[in-house]
Amino acid sequence: MTSPGDEAYRFYGELARWWPLISPVDDYAEEAAFAAALLATAQVPVREVLELGSGGGHNAAHLREHFTMTLADLSPQMVAMSRELNPDCAHHVGDMRTLRLGREFDAVFVHDAVDYMTTEDDLRGAIATAYAHCRPGGVAVFVPDDVAESYEPGSDLGGSDGPDGRGVRFLEWSWDPDPADTWTLTQYAFLLREADGAVRTVHETHRTGLFPRRVWLELLGAAGFSPQVRLEETAEERRPREVFLAHRR
Repeated sequence: MTSPGDEAYRFYGELARWWPLISPVDDYAEEAAFAAALLATAQVPVREVLELGSGGGHNAAHLREHFTMTLADLSPQMVAMSRELNPDCAHHVGDMRTLRLGREFDAVFVHDAVDYMTTEDDLRGAIATAYAHCRPGGVAVFVPDDVAESYEPGSDLGGSDGPDGRGVRFLEWSWDPDPADTWTLTQYAFLLREADGAVRTVHETHRTGLFPRRVWLELLGAAGFSPQVRLEETAEERRPREVFLAHRR
């Protein structure tokens, strides 16, 4: 989950080594299983999958049980973390709006890193990249955290401790300063404890995109996909996300 914007977020740079404690890999098991079922709806057998915005590779750690995964992310630091977790997966550093690997896959998966598309041009670019890498009969699955129709401001907290003595606790606080535009703000506050017990704080502001369902469907259709909306299946105590399932014609 890495921003393609002008600002290099510390979250995905110098803090990348904390990612397994901020967002533990086991927490991805349920949503990865749901994603795997959607990826399997392609009209061709799905063996090879490209993940755009793969971050630390936590979805791929589960998806690689079903598919041969190729992973791409904008952050070299996050790609390095993913390589440690997923050594058998091919990795690339690249921007999901412009990446071209010169080959096609049976399916393309884009998790919540797509939230960092803050303009329609950004989103159009990410969709074009997915289309360029998706073979005819394949499918692309996009999992934004929100669409404009169901967005609600809110907050969350979390974190975990590692076996090496390090630990993280964080607060996430999101709202929409101007509902007339296509982005929202999220404030992150981290408490990071090193193995020697030293604790420091990091605060960071992230800008993420927010688009109406109609815009998603129009851009996917214009790119050449046959799109539909699917409601996420989850046992977590939160609102299920709207997932965009896009079959390549």
